Amino acid sequence: MAKELNEDTSFQVSIKTLGGIAALIATLVGMWFTLQADIAEAKELPTPPSPEVTRMEFDMKDQMIRQTIMTTQEDVKEIKKSIEKIEEKLYE
Repeated sequence: MAKELNEDTSFQVSIKTLGGIAALIATLVGMWFTLQADIAEAKELPTPPSPEVTRMEFDMKDQMIRQTIMTTQEDVKEIKKSIEKIEEKLYE
């Protein structure tokens, strides 16, 4: 049978348990205020400047990409030639 909780119900809690609960609450409250202070500080920090791509950097990257495409194109042509030679040997 279940006990009912009313004004006549009593329970016992040791001083050690109450101290532990108080320490836990104090720790959580301290962490909350520390977190709030860190958030406020982060809001005040300056934002990093937006990265600007210079014309020279853009041209160099463009040139590198174009060179890579040309090299890949040459590699594909060499592979096609190799495949043709292999097919000639295979089917002769």
